[in-house]
Amino acid sequence: MKKKGNELKDLTVVELQDKLQEVRGSLTKLRFAHAVSPIENPMQLRAQRKEVARILTELRKRELAK
Repeated sequence: MKKKGNELKDLTVVELQDKLQEVRGSLTKLRFAHAVSPIENPMQLRAQRKEVARILTELRKRELAK
């Protein structure tokens, strides 16, 4: 898990915002797919939510650092 944090620290704010939009979009698609018929691995939902939280945390950390 530590590797994810290090990857996010290397990205710029614009790249983080783009990645956030991308991950949120895929999370939405997963939620719809799961509502229609159960997806094979429901842990993907949790992983996507955590990825969104990591990105938001990094963005907030940078905002407070200014």
